[in-house]
Amino acid sequence: MLHQRCFECGFDAASLPARDIAPLIRTCALAWGTVLRGPGPGLQRRPHPDRWSPLEYACHVRDVFSLYAFRLGLMLSEDNPTFPNWDQDETAVAERYGDQDPGTVWSALQLAGENLAAAFEGVDRDAWNRAGRRSDGASFTVETFGRYMIHDPIHHLHDVGAGMAPPTG
Repeated sequence: MLHQRCFECGFDAASLPARDIAPLIRTCALAWGTVLRGPGPGLQRRPHPDRWSPLEYACHVRDVFSLYAFRLGLMLSEDNPTFPNWDQDETAVAERYGDQDPGTVWSALQLAGENLAAAFEGVDRDAWNRAGRRSDGASFTVETFGRYMIHDPIHHLHDVGAGMAPPTG
């Protein structure tokens, strides 16, 4: 979703200025707090067998923030690194996302979001074009990496019915 508006959530990564990535990470992290303070039993209920529960999506976003901070660090310290593979579905099962405590998830999501936002704020002007690759060969610059990443928590807010207005560039 780097080159076109997402038809589901409305996010348009191509129009997002790099300077807006960090503030948008913080905004998304706060929005997840509203989700996690929702009705207890509803947090663990999957709306469809092929969709995660709000709690599972929140755990995923927490882990995405942490993973992307790690990957951003690789991009800034190595030349064109290949990121280790991450199986999000395997992680959800292994970490028992649906059984985690919402308050603990909320605290960890906030911390991970703040760490990632601070990391993006610390990117030097000359480093936005540094490259990195996923294990499937997809290549990113730091800027496109940030744009690609932020779509995930925005889209998942939409998935749980707590969508935020898409930013305008």
